[in-house]
Order: sequence, then C-alpha cells, then structure tokens
Amino acid sequence: MKTINDFNFKNKKALIRVDFNVPLDENFNVTDVNRIEGAKPTIDKILADGGSVILMSHLGRPKGKEAKYSLNHIVKATEKVLGVPVIFASDCVGEIANNAASSLKPGQVLLLENLRFHTEEEAGDVNFAKELASLGDIFVNDAFGTAHRAHASTTIIAQFFPNDKCFGFLLAKEIESLNRVLNNSVKPVTAVLGGSKVSSKITVIENILDKVDHMIIGGGMTFTFVKALGGKIGDSICEDDKLDLALEILKKAKEKGVQIHIPVDVVAANSFSNDALTKVVDVREIPEGWQGLDAGPKSLEQFKKVILKSKTILWNGPLGVFEMPTFANGTIKLGEFIAESTSKGAFSLVGGGDSVAAVKQFGFEEKMSYVSTGGGAMLEMLEGQILPGIQAILN
Repeated sequence: MKTINDFNFKNKKALIRVDFNVPLDENFNVTDVNRIEGAKPTIDKILADGGSVILMSHLGRPKGKEAKYSLNHIVKATEKVLGVPVIFASDCVGEIANNAASSLKPGQVLLLENLRFHTEEEAGDVNFAKELASLGDIFVNDAFGTAHRAHASTTIIAQFFPNDKCFGFLLAKEIESLNRVLNNSVKPVTAVLGGSKVSSKITVIENILDKVDHMIIGGGMTFTFVKALGGKIGDSICEDDKLDLALEILKKAKEKGVQIHIPVDVVAANSFSNDALTKVVDVREIPEGWQGLDAGPKSLEQFKKVILKSKTILWNGPLGVFEMPTFANGTIKLGEFIAESTSKGAFSLVGGGDSVAAVKQFGFEEKMSYVSTGGGAMLEMLEGQILPGIQAILN
C-alpha cells in the first residue's frame, strides 16, 4: 500500500483529493474544520518536502454552478488551519485551473473550485478525469468519505498516474484501522451495533460475524430482535418484515460461537419527547402506549463487563435517542466504558455518522483509538466491499 511516505515531493505538484465538504452557517462561515484539520498532516509533509499542493474537493450537492456551494467560502478557514496562504481557482478544469496550476511554485497551495459544478465528476467521466490529472505530477487520495464513489476525482483519475499515486495519511489510517478490526484483531473482539434499523446493518452483521466474539445490539434495532423472540415491545420502533431475519442472525451467531448481547431493560417513555414520562422496564414487557428510547441500567452493567474484557472494539451506532438529553445516558455510558477499555490497552474504532456525532458531542474523541471520518465508506468496508477509490490506488 503506497502512502505519501513513499514519495519525495520536491519540485512536484501533488494533486490531492480531499474531503472538504464542511458545514457552513448562513453567512458562509465554516462551522466545523475537522475535515480540513484531517488533511493537514498530508499537506504539511508535501510542503515540507518542497512540493506544491493542488486541492480538489466537492461541497454539498449543487445543481450546476451555485454560488452558495463555492469552495471560495472555505479559503479563509483553510488558510487558518494550514497556516499558509491559499490561492483559489474559480474553476477546477479549463484555462483558469490550468493557468493557476502551471504558475504554482514550491510551498504554495491551490484550492480548485467545487468539482460537482461539473456533472462529469459524479458521472465518472474519463475526459474530465484526464483534465484534472493534467494539473499535477502525483495523485494523492486522502478522502475516505468519498472513497466508496467511483467519481472522476476519486477513482477514474488514478489511471492517469500509473506509478505516481498513493494514499494520504488520513485515508491510510482509515484503511489501517478498519483492517485492524476486520483482519488483524486481538481477541476478544466486540462489535457494538446501534441505530434504528436492522435492515441498514444486515450486511455488516453478516460480514463481521466471522470476526467477532461478542456483538452488542442496541438502539432501535433492539426491538425487532425482542419482538422476534416473543417479547412485548409496546409502541417501540420495529421492522415487522425483519423478524425472521433477526432469528436467522441469532441462529448464525450461535453456530459461529458469537455471543449476542441484547438489552434486558430499557428506559421507556410515553411519547417520543424529551419531556415525556419515563420508567425503566423489562425489555420484553414494554406496556402499550410506551416505547423504549434508551438502554436501561441492568443492560449497561452487562455491556460494561463485555467491553472491559475486550481487546478490540468496533462501535457503530448509538444505544438510544442521544439527541434528547433524557435518553442520552446509555450512549454516554457506552462511551465511558469504551474509553476505559481503550485506556487499558484495547483498540477502539468508532464509525458511522451518529456514533461519531455522539463521541464528539460528549467529549470522547480523544479517548478512542480512532474515530472514522467516512460514514458511508466505512459501512461499505464493514460490509466487506472493496471501495473503488481505494482499489484505484492499489491497482
């Protein structure tokens, strides 16, 4: 696996696919620079070598050229994070981009306009990829969040750099961390899968059953399993068409010697509201008119024992509706257990939009071994898929 450590960028122009799809407020100020900070080590290494940097990214989902999605809005924030001036090109291909790239000197950083202002980007157009490729000497993919898309700038472009392509530090770390969980893990391995639907996690569950010793199932998914096992779940969320599948998963897990841990009690509420009446009930005896919205204290005690014995932990999805403070306790406690296990030497990987949001919200980010930057891309890797953006560099 070639990374930027395999290249010296002196007098070279590095064309880097970054994921600077960052949130903006109503005045177009960047409200979260995490993704820009994530790419900084890669950019720093190239500049330190005496190379120059050309950054390519998308922002939002524009329909044609929409001013509100211009990457010009993020220039100041990028300059602040990188600590160097950033030149902006008002297009990513054509004369404007060519002139800006050709006049780039070592130590300089150029940011191209939003790739998705051109429909050819998402269509994976070869000629568009070739035009982008002509701007740089070495192609660096450092955008895990888009690695599962076969777009022109993430995948197709790589063919124009047969020997001069590599992973940036961020993408290399993502691949390494996922491999550490899926292929090179230290046992016992525990996967915590939360979220609302079994259907969105089926392929993940099936793919990782061979790789884990324990699987904790939480969040809304809990109730499909509980109902399948004959429990009364009141008004809790449930996928009635997935009851047989839930039983099939439990059967497969048993055959493979994987211990499945489902909550034994829940914090139930009489409405889906932070101000609802709540009570702790047996997960199999939720009264009519009530719904389970968080893991209960007995469940958390059981989960704690499993997690503190684990040497490798994957966390994907919250244990409750953590966006409401009343139902955030389970997710917070889970974060505490994983942080404690990590501090004692376990390797912990957190991925998937909601669990990453929870980890950041409750201050656990620095206490985990690795927090993934790509929700969809990570899920596809957990499902056992080879991502086109990664394959293109390996070819």
